[in-house]
Amino acid sequence: MTQSGSTQPVRDNQTATGGSPPPPVHVAIIMDGNGRWATSRGLPRVAGHRAGVEAVRRAVRTAGELGLQWLTLYAFSSENWRRPLSEIIDLTGLLRHFLRMEIADLHSKGVRLHFIGDRTKFDPGIQSDIAQAEKTTNNNAGLNLVIALSYGGRAEIVAAARKTAEDIIAGRLPIEALDETNFAERLSTAEIPDPDLIIRTSGEKRLSNFLLWQGAYAELLFVDTLWPDFGPSEFTAALAEFARRDRRFGARPG
Repeated sequence: MTQSGSTQPVRDNQTATGGSPPPPVHVAIIMDGNGRWATSRGLPRVAGHRAGVEAVRRAVRTAGELGLQWLTLYAFSSENWRRPLSEIIDLTGLLRHFLRMEIADLHSKGVRLHFIGDRTKFDPGIQSDIAQAEKTTNNNAGLNLVIALSYGGRAEIVAAARKTAEDIIAGRLPIEALDETNFAERLSTAEIPDPDLIIRTSGEKRLSNFLLWQGAYAELLFVDTLWPDFGPSEFTAALAEFARRDRRFGARPG
């Protein structure tokens, strides 16, 4: 698996011996459908978000069992700040609970936490909890769990372009040396491999500003299951579908 910006991805999913393909290195999930899950049951939206947290627990556990190295979850987009204040309070409250109550368990399981997105939008307490979670789990060697918070793909690319321009002006990067690889090194995902598979739940078929650069050659899978109902069987089925895909990255067949 290549890092962000690499121009030489693996050609397909098959092993050299022709056996069963290995699992993808990195799966990213757009967790969608919490509100609809709650509405369909006559419950407040926050109940859907709480059920979504339980789905996160299942997904992390299943990812480890399926042999994934990286799992990225789109937890809170930059556009989510436009939601009603009451829902934002509910969401940030659940985030605070997750950061304070779940990290010890993840740490005990060897999970390493990474966060991408504009964390400065959150209150200082949450920012501190995010930093502490990364510090606590930094040396773990198990599943790498990336949480996208206040994240937007376009804003990330603009920020990387700004850093690139600053480095060129300062003489740290000759303009003729600029290429996809060193541009990608200025993204927030510089140390994270590009996703092999992006899954979106709830039946919506769009990326919603998620990993726009990194997902250039990811396989996309849109499933009708609402996020709170996404469990091990759905995750396993998604990886089975990925294994059936012929990934050529723009190369001609044959």
